[in-house]
Amino acid sequence: MYILFLQLKEFSFYFSWIFLACACHQAGSEFHRLNTKTIMSFKIVADWPHLPDHFVLGNPTGMDIDKDQNLVVFHRGSRDWPLIGSIPDSRINENTVLIIDRHSGKILRSWGDGIFIMPHGLKIDPENNIWVTDCGLHQVFKFNHEGKLLMQWGEAKKPGTDSLHFNEPTDIAFARDGSFYVADGYGNSRVVKFSPLGNYLMEWGRKGDKDGEFNIPHGIDVDDRGNVYVADRENKRIQQFDPNGKFIRSLEHPGFGMICAIRWSHQTHSLLAVDYLSRLLVPVGSDLLLFDSTGKIQSRFGRSGNYDGPVSWYHDFAIDEDGNIYVGDILNNRILKFESALDHDPGHPKDSSKIPILSKN
Repeated sequence: MYILFLQLKEFSFYFSWIFLACACHQAGSEFHRLNTKTIMSFKIVADWPHLPDHFVLGNPTGMDIDKDQNLVVFHRGSRDWPLIGSIPDSRINENTVLIIDRHSGKILRSWGDGIFIMPHGLKIDPENNIWVTDCGLHQVFKFNHEGKLLMQWGEAKKPGTDSLHFNEPTDIAFARDGSFYVADGYGNSRVVKFSPLGNYLMEWGRKGDKDGEFNIPHGIDVDDRGNVYVADRENKRIQQFDPNGKFIRSLEHPGFGMICAIRWSHQTHSLLAVDYLSRLLVPVGSDLLLFDSTGKIQSRFGRSGNYDGPVSWYHDFAIDEDGNIYVGDILNNRILKFESALDHDPGHPKDSSKIPILSKN
């Protein structure tokens, strides 16, 4: 029953799809949020990406930017997460890892057929290696950029709670010293830390809503000081910890939906996140949230703004060196690219206040 409950939470949008015809489409092509002196503006890049004819893009659940500033996407092909019963046992016979040129939107390379069961998270380390999590295999994998397997953690198709097993792991994050963290995940509600050599070091967290507890740690990242941020999805918050799991604070706001993914920008030294909101299984949509250095929302766009397109569920996102933002929409199985720009809105007071965050220190 617990596994079914998680599956329904993750994929309630399939039920919601029935209602999409009645959902209001948001209009306009630019996002503007009037929360700061300098207003953040993002414009959708039309006709991007350019995928081959008859190409099946499945749920784009994970993505990151590689050293060449191309977008690397982890998608599920024709595989769906079942609403009832267990995750399929067979592996996906399609290339599930795509390297996409950030300018042309064309696929440069792809690999991954016959390896994965239920793709989820993807991150790229400083050496340009591609790391992924698979909820069906209960494993974490490290590949080189060409798709050669370098290391793996967890036992295939065997969930567990000890130091050698995961239970539907969701994401990975890297510290500067080479150690790394795994958000684990749907089944275990914990964060596991490993040494640079891949040895188990420690873990923290359990299911709950108190400080240091999680209800699906869905995304994870590390800031410049080594602090760890966790997207505590069902608790609709972001928790911050020191490198050894000591609780620092929780970022919460009444306007948050489920926090699906987070990123620390080493260029702007700030935190970004995406959420998803639904009401009575009817999709309301996603926002991308940009925080300032104090943890206040600096800007947001998505369902809170206007754009030309259907209601979306942003599951993961990535940011290139020019500040362009890429998001994976699992409601509509598409990848969106937003070009960044800075604008001043003449109709908004320059001394407008930022949205406060309820921060529990």
